[in-house]
Amino acid sequence: MAECCCPEPSTAGEAVVCRVCQTLSKPVDSLTVKALLTESALSVFDPGDYRFCPSAGCDVVYFAEGGPTFSKRDVRAAVWQKEPVGRRTVCYCFGENEGDIAEEIERTGESLAVTRVRAHIAAGRCACEVRNPRGACCLADVTAAVERMRQIAQKGATHS
Repeated sequence: MAECCCPEPSTAGEAVVCRVCQTLSKPVDSLTVKALLTESALSVFDPGDYRFCPSAGCDVVYFAEGGPTFSKRDVRAAVWQKEPVGRRTVCYCFGENEGDIAEEIERTGESLAVTRVRAHIAAGRCACEVRNPRGACCLADVTAAVERMRQIAQKGATHS
């Protein structure tokens, strides 16, 4: 079964940091940026080599060296890396989110979110390269979210 639906964007070349927070950024395809920008933000989009800033504390989502910078208010979807833990969407193609994962763990003792996403990947249904603000496969994000929600549930159980 396929592990990822799309390759990670190339990280070859020099390291580029966000011009606002100085966090190491990740390359992201222009198609992803254009697909997720609001109408008003898209009207000022210029072609370029865009980067994604993953820092939770930074308002910047996308920037291009020598080009425009786009913030959280400039994108159509909440970017999970920029939102507080709890109800964040981690799979933009199939709606897997931390709230549902936590509820599933509470109800059944486990989450099958990773299994569900893998099945969609195997069926060729995902479009992470366009729908995920990071422009890359979400499987690792979903796996990490399941673990994060499992740990939160365990801490809650030990404090009850």
